Amino acid sequence: MNTPIRVLHVFASLDRGGAETMIMNVYRSIDREKVQFDFIVDDSKKKYDYEEEIEYLGGNIYRIPKYKAKNYFSYKSNWESMLMSHKEWKIVHIHHTVPAFTYLGIAKKNQLVTIVHSHTAGATKSIKSILKILFRLPLRFLAEYLFACSVSAAKWMFGNKSSKAIIINNSIDSKRYIFSAEKRDLMRTELNLENSFTIGHIGNFSKAKNYPFILDVFNEVYKQNQFAKLVLIGKNDNNPEVERRVKELSLEKNVIVTGVRSDISDLLQSLDIFLFPSLHEGLPVTLIEAQASGLKILASDTITNEVAITDNVEFMSLNKSAKAWADRIMKYSDGYERKDTSQEIIDAGYDVKNNAQELEQFYLSI
Repeated sequence: MNTPIRVLHVFASLDRGGAETMIMNVYRSIDREKVQFDFIVDDSKKKYDYEEEIEYLGGNIYRIPKYKAKNYFSYKSNWESMLMSHKEWKIVHIHHTVPAFTYLGIAKKNQLVTIVHSHTAGATKSIKSILKILFRLPLRFLAEYLFACSVSAAKWMFGNKSSKAIIINNSIDSKRYIFSAEKRDLMRTELNLENSFTIGHIGNFSKAKNYPFILDVFNEVYKQNQFAKLVLIGKNDNNPEVERRVKELSLEKNVIVTGVRSDISDLLQSLDIFLFPSLHEGLPVTLIEAQASGLKILASDTITNEVAITDNVEFMSLNKSAKAWADRIMKYSDGYERKDTSQEIIDAGYDVKNNAQELEQFYLSI
């Protein structure tokens, strides 16, 4: 049997973020006798969410101390040692793009094919974000291949080189998300959502996800429906302001914070509306998942309309008030039919089985 080629994926972490989830969807579906994945992440004492599954699938995880600018030379040296000692890697696929300028030249010197992948289409207005943008500028000239999750993500990261970018859809296993009344009842019982009009959101508790506005919108919904509940799913250790704001609004009994969950396909069944007022995104895989579960979605118009692959997505300006957003949500408070949209997901090119085969062939061809 032939030895599979090994592709090195570079992430900051292997927790359940959008980019990590997308690659894990591919990893589960790819022919691992032909292509295998390894991963480099920031050094951490914690065990990442996807670590066990990666090892089960045959992948290896390597850690390098986090890049902090002041450790430029030691960081670069760590990469030199890593690449020199792992000649089995043929391709380096970079998702953690900020520090990539430090080692792309080293990768080329070691005859690796280099791919830089854009998963976002914006940044917050801060000195730190501006520096990150500057660090990314050389990548469009250094990498052999440019990938992006959407046209807007390609334009944002690669500028005048964006036309050379290959769009890789954030694909999912659409059949797993088909609406099930039985699963809905089970999850609503587990989360104590019976008889509740339930609004949900998935995402890490970062500034880009716009949590203050999510809570303000829900507060306006609650004023109109005392049985409304908000379910927040995702990593929540970076934003204590969320808990503080919930207390200020006296919504402790109506806001459920689940933390990181592995059963997203089931949790989506329990919701009535998916709320996603992000400040910026690439093409969020959570919105593909929500559409696959038949949910109505209200999202900010800062998000690319490429994500609207079914008629379940409505966009709204962040310049509109929280009350206006709540009024739009309340249109669905009496319920609606949850349709099977899996064929639409497949036809639009967002089902992982076909996309994994295409990416597999791409890796093999280069």
